Amino acid sequence: MTVRILPLPETAPPVPDHGLGALSTDRGNLPLDSVDVHASITGLAAGIEVVQGFRNPFDVPLEATYVFPLPDRAAVTALRMEAADRVIEGRLKERGQARQDYDTAIAAGQRAAIAEEDRPDVFTMRVGNILPGERITIRLSLDQLLPHESASSATFRFPLVVAPRYIPGAPLDGERAGSGVADDTNAVPDASRISPPVLLPGFPNPVRLAVTVDIDPSGLPLTQIRSALHVVAEEGDGERTTVRLQPGERLDRDFILRLDFAPHESAALALVPDESGEEGTFSLTVLPSGEARPRPRDVVLVLDRSGSMYGWKMVAARRAAARIVDTFRAEDRFAVLSFDNVIERPRDLGSGLADGTDRNRFRAVEHLAALGARGGTEMLAPLDEGCRLLTDPTRDRVLVLITDGQVGNEDHLLAHLEPRLHGVRVHTVGIDQAVNAGFLNRLAAIGGGRCELVESEDRLDEAMEHIHHRIAAPLATGLALHADGLEIVPDTVAPTRPGALFPGVPLQIAGRFRGAPSGTLTVRGTASDGTAWEQRATGIVTKDPATRSIWARAHLRDLEDRYTVGGPGDLEQRIISTSLRFGVLCRFTAFVAVDSRVATEGGTPHKVVQPVETPRGWAGAAPMAERQVSPAAFAMDMDEDLDMDMDLQRSAPPARSAPMPPAPMPAAPSGPPPMPQGAPPGYGAPPPASARPAGRPLGRARRPAGPAPSSRPAPSPLAGFQQELANVLGRLRQVPDTREERIQHLLSELLPILESIVQRMQTLSLDTKVLADLRDDLHRLRPTADQPTVSDQWTQALQVLAAFTGEAPPRRPFWKRSN
Repeated sequence: MTVRILPLPETAPPVPDHGLGALSTDRGNLPLDSVDVHASITGLAAGIEVVQGFRNPFDVPLEATYVFPLPDRAAVTALRMEAADRVIEGRLKERGQARQDYDTAIAAGQRAAIAEEDRPDVFTMRVGNILPGERITIRLSLDQLLPHESASSATFRFPLVVAPRYIPGAPLDGERAGSGVADDTNAVPDASRISPPVLLPGFPNPVRLAVTVDIDPSGLPLTQIRSALHVVAEEGDGERTTVRLQPGERLDRDFILRLDFAPHESAALALVPDESGEEGTFSLTVLPSGEARPRPRDVVLVLDRSGSMYGWKMVAARRAAARIVDTFRAEDRFAVLSFDNVIERPRDLGSGLADGTDRNRFRAVEHLAALGARGGTEMLAPLDEGCRLLTDPTRDRVLVLITDGQVGNEDHLLAHLEPRLHGVRVHTVGIDQAVNAGFLNRLAAIGGGRCELVESEDRLDEAMEHIHHRIAAPLATGLALHADGLEIVPDTVAPTRPGALFPGVPLQIAGRFRGAPSGTLTVRGTASDGTAWEQRATGIVTKDPATRSIWARAHLRDLEDRYTVGGPGDLEQRIISTSLRFGVLCRFTAFVAVDSRVATEGGTPHKVVQPVETPRGWAGAAPMAERQVSPAAFAMDMDEDLDMDMDLQRSAPPARSAPMPPAPMPAAPSGPPPMPQGAPPGYGAPPPASARPAGRPLGRARRPAGPAPSSRPAPSPLAGFQQELANVLGRLRQVPDTREERIQHLLSELLPILESIVQRMQTLSLDTKVLADLRDDLHRLRPTADQPTVSDQWTQALQVLAAFTGEAPPRRPFWKRSN
């Protein structure tokens, strides 16, 4: 067995005596002093223990807050607090109740800890009443199924830093949701919970990091282990292997191991009974083979060129996009949309889909080659535009997003896009060494596609081979699960929508069953040639307890996504009940540990928010503004062909971002435009002179001269229709909650407006399916309808209008602190 090490480029050494921290003590000034990760991989499942060490360097009791990442597919199953020779097991509770218990304990002078999930891969740990000089250890237990990249490769990815994220929207009044540096906005109401302060360059390594991975193939034909971003040491006895991270590494990028296997069984069904024997969990893996028959495709390629894509990420993104364009055939149609605060297209390809001819592909690659990073990550408009272009049901419709995913308004984006993605497959390509995998996996799942993560240029060629197969015609579509001799518990299968089956890409499905652990499961669908396709697996009883928690995490993620896009009223309580029953953390619950012993006199402890590292590849960040991280204010450490027109960008006034109307912009012939007034401070702007490498002059892109594009797109017709319905939505929300009032407003106010807007949109060749479906439903609504029918129609109407207008659905603010 060999380990292939892919070294990163050399980085500048730390600058001594620089960095965050005006307050210092003999013991330092940051509470987090160690992070230990120990993973035990057995077959294709991993049990993980994360140990965080907090110490108090001050002379008063301390409350430490740490915003940190975990694998987005991992199930957090336990928390343990160790302090003063005492061990306190955490309890999983409804999130509001857990916060109340924590706050009560802190006020009473007891030690306490609470762990909360803010995103599928972003968590917040608070540890309170740490005595002066004392050290408290927090242990988290996780279970994870290793995601497949292909039929012969699986990946263990452990994220180590939460990268700064672009926060759109207008600031909210009132109490902030968390202790981060970003203001809460109407698009990201919990922005202050996912924006920890960032250490400045040169700060001495504040946290001792250790990562150990024990690998037991458990009968699988393991042939190779590869480490992509870190230098690791390997030891083993032939059957088991241990991989260790070299000492001295920082928490500034994902830890990644890839496990390569020889080809093995094409389908496997594991049945794991509960201790009661009444129910159990099944896990089905299907490894498809064969080739699909090509069909004409409509493909929209959406490329993120925002400020956080500086450096190698922009180079890799351009290469990835160009490789995809090269795969188009003459019968395919395509569009390329590059975006930051505006949307741009290749010259001479028009505003619709272009044929995949040699000339058009050349124009697209020419456009991609001229792109540099700039501006903010206004992602909603280009994705919305991509959906608008993919309306022909007679062709394969594919949307590919290439980005680092560093946005904070994930829920808003998913709620808006979900009703527009029916019949459209979405594939995401995440390029970063600290990628937002949680969002990219969620978007790909809702779109029935796959997510591919690229952490270096060395990894790009391998990743593009996978992507090529996934944007081609799928082996089978319309997949459905059929059981024979095994009773599946209704509405427990995860993922809810298996999507399509692609050559060489394993399909993993899990769920719950009742009764005896025996029987078969068959996946059926329609092959690319129109014939029936199926694959069957016979159940084998196993005793792997992690299967249950891994399924519960996937099921909770599906339920939370349904809640995000507007599910039924009882969905919140169902999520909480499922989380508590199976002991797996979710966004509506929290682990809390409270020491029964009183340690201090109570009151309010000194509070410190742990700063996090600048992610690797984001080096050279300028000093932070007072309350705003500048995630893209990087040194211009990149290829010379990516140099930007700094003087032009520097003239832009900083201001907060506002959502952009979803109108496409014409291709820009020149360098980057001035930063729009909607850009938040520092995001996408060039670094100040002090942040640039010494002696490096301000560069200018070698592009044809020409006027800069306008930073404000002209209002589109769609934006006008959205505003009309936003006004209607506001009025409907003021309607009294009675059957008679709701019927009257649905039929007398909403229906005539929908009739008019659908007719006008059809005249402009705009997609009207969502609104037309709502109009038709209202035509079927009778004035004599009963209360449940009216309530369901009312809820549906508000959800459709909110999604169409780009408004995040109203949700209980479960991220707010309890008092």
